[in-house]
Amino acid sequence: MKFYQRLLDIREDHDMTQKEIAELLHTTQPQYARYEAGERELPMHHFITLAKYYNISLDYLAGLTDTPKPLYSNN
Repeated sequence: MKFYQRLLDIREDHDMTQKEIAELLHTTQPQYARYEAGERELPMHHFITLAKYYNISLDYLAGLTDTPKPLYSNN
């Protein structure tokens, strides 16, 4: 899966808007929309912010694996 499709799927799974995620990333909604459309590469610092926010591994967020793993343990 392409990273930008994963961005869209995860955001929708969390019932978030593009505007809400853009605010989290300190960017604009149109810029975030470009990330989800695959028109722009998502900067690494945004990947890290989203991984922490959603508590998912970077490899899952980047579309390198289809197995979601939490970034943080609940222990």
